[in-house]
Amino acid sequence: MNPAYATVDHTFTVPLDHRAPDGPTIEVFAREVADPARAGDELPWLLYLQGGPGGKSPRPSAGSPGWLAQALTTHRVLLLDQRGTGRSAPITARSAARFASPERLADYLAHFRADAIVADAELIRRELCGDAPWETLGQSYGGFITLTYLSQAPQGLKACYVTGGLPGLTATADDVYARTYPRVRDRVLDFYARYPEDAPRLRKIADLLAADDVRLPNGDRLTPHRLRTLGLALGMGDGFERVHWLLDEAESPGEDGELSGTFLHQVMALTGFTDNPLFAVMQESLYGQGAGPTDWAASRALADFPEFAGDADPLLLTGEMMYPWMFREIAGLRPFADAADLLAARTDWPPLYDPNRLAANEVPLAAIVYHDDMYVDAGLSLATARRIGAARVWVTNEWEHDGVAASGGRVLARLMDLAAGRA
Repeated sequence: MNPAYATVDHTFTVPLDHRAPDGPTIEVFAREVADPARAGDELPWLLYLQGGPGGKSPRPSAGSPGWLAQALTTHRVLLLDQRGTGRSAPITARSAARFASPERLADYLAHFRADAIVADAELIRRELCGDAPWETLGQSYGGFITLTYLSQAPQGLKACYVTGGLPGLTATADDVYARTYPRVRDRVLDFYARYPEDAPRLRKIADLLAADDVRLPNGDRLTPHRLRTLGLALGMGDGFERVHWLLDEAESPGEDGELSGTFLHQVMALTGFTDNPLFAVMQESLYGQGAGPTDWAASRALADFPEFAGDADPLLLTGEMMYPWMFREIAGLRPFADAADLLAARTDWPPLYDPNRLAANEVPLAAIVYHDDMYVDAGLSLATARRIGAARVWVTNEWEHDGVAASGGRVLARLMDLAAGRA
């Protein structure tokens, strides 16, 4: 128990498929957190919905996550490990390899979208709160889950706070990636403007990787296209510096042309998806709603943006895009390769959002939209906000996508004020 917090661990048994409640079950984990001085008080519940997909809920420590201290002044917080993550029936390369066929794995993974997470949350709410509704804080993908929650079970919600996570209600994967590539391009060019020495550094490293068979510590080959996926970090508040200082130590001192062990180890960790394979596996399924297959939309869209060609100058990094080659070349994703192809071809995804119910929504919804968000398109977010009843939106460029944590609680406090009509 962290002395800064009073915590209680909970485990819940839920159906794998909520449409078949008598079928197989899985265990879902959540951690209750309260201010020790108020642990015995009757406090309202705040359910935290982590971003991702595939991200486990944060593990609390002094000062982290940055919004938690603010939340605990008024609430009891439930940090939910969404199904498939953390201690909730985690899906890993090892567990995926145990499935008898890609078809069985794909069918299993289809039960790990937002609709199932909402059904889990409702079962948990009834067990902890009875009939009383609770509040939610949804970061990034957690905001997508929030709109599914408002679409499917608004009776369980008292108020909702969303940070960088209002999705396009009818946007297809093709719509999303047509908007994503230009935002990533602009972010990479901003990165080069801040650190102009990194453009030739990256080109030099990419040329080396194209010419030589360079291996990461786990045996994976480091290719130019895997190197470019480091751009995924650039949308966070410290992303430019994380990538810059990584490149700063790329070459071994005194060994011209040799990449350092430190660099190779960090690249392996940053691009390996060891802790969160669902982030890659389920990324495009977020946009599957019966409008045809997603069909590797990010990969198909790449051809429309020649500035992302491998021989273009400057060399552009990529962002939150998943490509078929990842599932053949990255050890942590290889067991999912054939199942990922099946998910990309799937056409029977059920709808995640109910536009009519959202238009009639009466649950207070307060959302922050980051004007320059690299991951979630601000234009789609604002169009969605206009279609939701009882929604109040704050647009800002003061923070990047991780503003709720980086602001030290200021973002959450203002969203709570917005939802309550105090701001």
